[in-house]
Amino acid sequence: MSSSISTALSVNLNKVALVRNTRQLGIPSVLFAASMCLDAGAQGITVHPRPDRRHIRPQDVRELSALLRKKWPKAEFNIEGNPFHNLMEFVRELRPHQATFVPDSETQSTSDHGWSFPEDAERLRPVIAEAKALGVRVSLFMDPNPDMMAAAKAAGADRVELYTEGYAASRETSEAQSVLQLYAEAARAAQAAGLEVNAGHDLSRDNLTEFLRAVPGVCEVSIGHAFVSDALELGYTGATREYLRRIEEAGEQAPR
Repeated sequence: MSSSISTALSVNLNKVALVRNTRQLGIPSVLFAASMCLDAGAQGITVHPRPDRRHIRPQDVRELSALLRKKWPKAEFNIEGNPFHNLMEFVRELRPHQATFVPDSETQSTSDHGWSFPEDAERLRPVIAEAKALGVRVSLFMDPNPDMMAAAKAAGADRVELYTEGYAASRETSEAQSVLQLYAEAARAAQAAGLEVNAGHDLSRDNLTEFLRAVPGVCEVSIGHAFVSDALELGYTGATREYLRRIEEAGEQAPR
């Protein structure tokens, strides 16, 4: 049985900052975007501050942290990034609710693969332990490989975020159902190992309901590019409500 009805929506604001950074006018405002999304019912905000500061900048991260603590203390703040680049400085200073560790390089345009086990286990253990000692939940960005989930748990992770580009790219192909089944198997393997499951990357209004209906027990989806694209047409409030409706539909239509 799927528990999609309880899936939280975390809005990734990187692309709002990317547009703002093309000029020196301070618009569009990342803080305003966060406020509108949370007012409309989003359960969290995600940012991925890269070392080159191409979109979200350190001051954005600090201001968002302060905003959420003051006005939305129950909303989740999720900071993504590579713990061997700049992520841990934010974890130590701000102690967000969740840190999502992503194995991206400093120059790549977007995340494109997950951690690999056993190769990454030894170097991840100390940074996972440090974040958890600070009271920060740790999620590891992972490909949908069921065989790696127990090792991710053994390294100390609390959650995994399933990298969903493969699912999104497969939807119009003959492999769509087998790919979706692989994600479901990866989620079940993670849960069997004692991990909770998040998901993100190229999820959209068009594919979110199908994914959540098929993949059991997803705690949170982090959506940025498609969300901000939809917000250009629907506004932040309208886009947030549309994504929440897609999540609700997945729960209503889930097999019982």
